[in-house]
Amino acid sequence: MNSSVNVSVSSSLTYRGATETTVTRNVIVIALGLVINYINGTLLHTFRKHQIFYTNPRYILFIHLVVNDMIQLTTSISLHVFSYIFYNMNASICCFFIVVANFTTQNTPLNLAVMAAECYIAVCFPLRHAELCTVKRTYILISCIWVLSSMSIVPDIFIHLAADPLWFFYYIAYCDKDILFRHPVSLQKRVITYIMSLTIVWFTLLFIYLKIFFTAQAVNLVDGNAKKARNTILLHGFQLLFCMLTYVDPIVKNMIITWPNYLASELRFVWYIFAHILPRFISPIVYGLRDKTFKQYLKNYLLCNIRTDSKSVFFSKVG
Repeated sequence: MNSSVNVSVSSSLTYRGATETTVTRNVIVIALGLVINYINGTLLHTFRKHQIFYTNPRYILFIHLVVNDMIQLTTSISLHVFSYIFYNMNASICCFFIVVANFTTQNTPLNLAVMAAECYIAVCFPLRHAELCTVKRTYILISCIWVLSSMSIVPDIFIHLAADPLWFFYYIAYCDKDILFRHPVSLQKRVITYIMSLTIVWFTLLFIYLKIFFTAQAVNLVDGNAKKARNTILLHGFQLLFCMLTYVDPIVKNMIITWPNYLASELRFVWYIFAHILPRFISPIVYGLRDKTFKQYLKNYLLCNIRTDSKSVFFSKVG
């Protein structure tokens, strides 16, 4: 165990690289994070401005996914930048970032499963949709998502506190979950948790897709609602594939270690962008821009801003 930890730490320190390269990478990461969070922030602002959204369970689940992505992205980028600034980080501070990142990472597949279930009810039980999918139940489900996500990380904290009470006061060379929570029980529990959560979500998506498909075939739906629902479930699966990149992150990092140092540094950076940043860009495209109602309000809001800016520029020139 110690040897594997030392390898991970040494590879992480090597990954920091030269100063110029480090600054360039941090600028790229921060710029991508700001762009994605700006888009997600615009979606959140549009959601808050119109009552039609925050009284609809579908949009509440969507905006919860957007907020979750914003928190996850901010935490991930903060850890990435801090790893270059602070060569040693207190375990308690690292634990805070790791816990937040783990919560939001676990929330995503569970949120996708709940959104798929709502889509299934809307297509297969349209007359009972208003009865089953209420705002109150939606917030209860969101609370359950956070509780379930806590089961994957909170026990690790108590395990390490029980094994080593002074653990919170240690300094570690690199803030990483596999380095911070390296107790054998935590590692085994993490693998079991990942497998169970992903298996349940995948079976949920597959079951819902097949039910929607056969329901549409049985009633000969031709209005496109069932087709749109099936496409949405497929996009859920596509997004879930991107979410799974986070779970195989330690495996990929260990594979990259075998490459030469100069190439491993570049590969690790590309993998970080691909696995931790780009998946956060999917939600606003898949849901915010595909949904006609949300797109209409978002478009009107953006156009209103553009017109306001244009008028202010015009009057300033006239004045």
